[in-house]
Amino acid sequence: MSTASERGRMPSIRDVARLAGVSHQTVSRVLNDHPSIRPETKAKVLDAISVLDYRPNLAARALVTSKSNMLGILSATVGEFGPTSSIVGIEDAAREEGYSVSTLNLSATTPEAIGQALRQLSREQVDGIVVLAPQVRVFHVLRGMAVDIPFVTLQTASGSDGVSHSADQVAGARAATEHLISLGHTDILHLAGPQDWIEAESRMRGYLEALREADLPTFPPIRGDWTADFGFFAGQELSRRRDFTGIFVANDQMAIGLMHGLRVSGVRVPADVSVVGFDDIPVAAHVAPSLTTVHQDFTELGRRAVSILLAQIRGEAPPEFGPLQTTLRMRESSAMR
Repeated sequence: MSTASERGRMPSIRDVARLAGVSHQTVSRVLNDHPSIRPETKAKVLDAISVLDYRPNLAARALVTSKSNMLGILSATVGEFGPTSSIVGIEDAAREEGYSVSTLNLSATTPEAIGQALRQLSREQVDGIVVLAPQVRVFHVLRGMAVDIPFVTLQTASGSDGVSHSADQVAGARAATEHLISLGHTDILHLAGPQDWIEAESRMRGYLEALREADLPTFPPIRGDWTADFGFFAGQELSRRRDFTGIFVANDQMAIGLMHGLRVSGVRVPADVSVVGFDDIPVAAHVAPSLTTVHQDFTELGRRAVSILLAQIRGEAPPEFGPLQTTLRMRESSAMR
């Protein structure tokens, strides 16, 4: 007897039923984990599914169960190490729970672009959405749209109506700044991220809190754009002023560019200036000098987001994780004053 695959088409639920010697209604009950199915019947059906490599029609199942077993990711952070790692964690955790994932990357964070993305995810009948869009304006748009799909955000933002979960950005920035203070630095600059970015504001807050508590002077933060190119430019510009000995940089890309700009301008790291970054991207340990930075577990952040979102979808009490703790990775770019 030839199989469906051998006849050049995907196997159907009736092919599974025929091979298992049961009705197609019984196969449907097995797929939906119905409690009335006898163990031996379930085993025969699962064996037939394995032999035929049968994959249920998710769209058809969604019509019956009102669930698509699909989660959406709305991302406005294309190509960045942290969000990319979080997406891996989301996909792994979703797969373990029997969910697939549809990721939409926003090319812009205008109300029109966000609305279009939400409508697409709605058409795909996603059961819930993880929002990876760290700009405050994104959450203002989401609030204005009154999104009726459960969603969880990976940043804490005023105006977000979904459940939020994040790494403790403020504590991480405090630890980075306190590390420089402990090394004897008293004049410490901050190369910050762009305005309106939630992480940038949180990391700036941690920097300022640490300086205030140590009763040290504060300098106006320098607003960057997260790129190594901006860090390189800032390093060259800052080499012309020597009123500081330490710099806390809001992310590793800018920190690496900054060290390059200082080096080509004749400023030695860490002999003249100590530098601390944030994120602990893989290359941070391999630049010269290796970068002292704040590590956060982006993959675990993504996995936790899925746990929180599925609890919403299932009507269960959400797990209480608390902020994900960051850790300082001390390397060669910071030294005693």
